[in-house]
Amino acid sequence: MRALCVSRHQYLGDHLARFFQKFGLETSYAVGLEGAIAVARQVEPQIVLCDYDLLATLPLDVWERDALLSRTPVVAVSMTRRPEETHVLDVNGIGGFLYLPTLRREDALVVLGAAAAPRYARYPYADALEWRRPAALDTRPD
Repeated sequence: MRALCVSRHQYLGDHLARFFQKFGLETSYAVGLEGAIAVARQVEPQIVLCDYDLLATLPLDVWERDALLSRTPVVAVSMTRRPEETHVLDVNGIGGFLYLPTLRREDALVVLGAAAAPRYARYPYADALEWRRPAALDTRPD
């Protein structure tokens, strides 16, 4: 899955791109909303991972009018704000939220897959996840 990581400055954008690359995503990054439009035209992302503080403090009308980004799912990410400290539902078009300090790969793939699912015929990360049945529920013979 191609992901565009958008942040307020280059250092954070680069960090987000490297962080999510370790989860198996093909990543690029951009600085600011206008920068995201320019990079999106080059890489055609399937999902946008955007710094929550950027989403919460700037109007997103420039994205809402863009032919590509207006149709691309957005997931807010943060290294400092916990989920209970955010108001993700107040920001238009946000498909999820990821708190990076405690994020596990499996949890990230569930959120990213769910956010991107409307663009695909099937859940994009269904094969990447290993679902394990708790031992107490496993009735298969050894």
